[in-house]
Amino acid sequence: MSTSDDDVFDPAEKECPGPAELESALLTETLNNVTIQPPLVADAGGILAETIARMRHGSRGCALVTDSGRLMGIFTERDVLMRVACRPIDFEGAVIRDYMTRDPVTLSSDSSIAFVLNRMLIEVFRHIPLVDDQGRPTGVVSMRQLVEYMSESFNREFLNLPPEPRASFRSREGA
Repeated sequence: MSTSDDDVFDPAEKECPGPAELESALLTETLNNVTIQPPLVADAGGILAETIARMRHGSRGCALVTDSGRLMGIFTERDVLMRVACRPIDFEGAVIRDYMTRDPVTLSSDSSIAFVLNRMLIEVFRHIPLVDDQGRPTGVVSMRQLVEYMSESFNREFLNLPPEPRASFRSREGA
């Protein structure tokens, strides 16, 4: 007996919110509901090599760059590729402020998830710093965290579909 798409999608539709419910949640829920990592903070006068090592060690895609506790820039994997890679740089003497993206777009943790997603897609950001009223970093939201948050709205069976959308479970097992 083969498994049809209806057999897979019907239970998922009954147990999980549909597009309208997910859309409503994205409009009304804020970043306060998303698991946000504490920011990796680097001082603007910090050494480039040390910041990159901290990012790699912490498996982080960015570091928030501060001066006197206030956010002044963001240093991302994209900055490494576009401003650092293949350039003659004294990594032990170079300071992070010379390679960061200055004055990044920031948001507060009470921003709606829909607004954040829209901003990230339009601006092609993978990370947006979160700051308090004084401009001090409180967190950073990543596209990955938002996708993980949204995936919680879907049934595990739905998320574990076979890699070929029309393939049944039995045909993939060779039965």
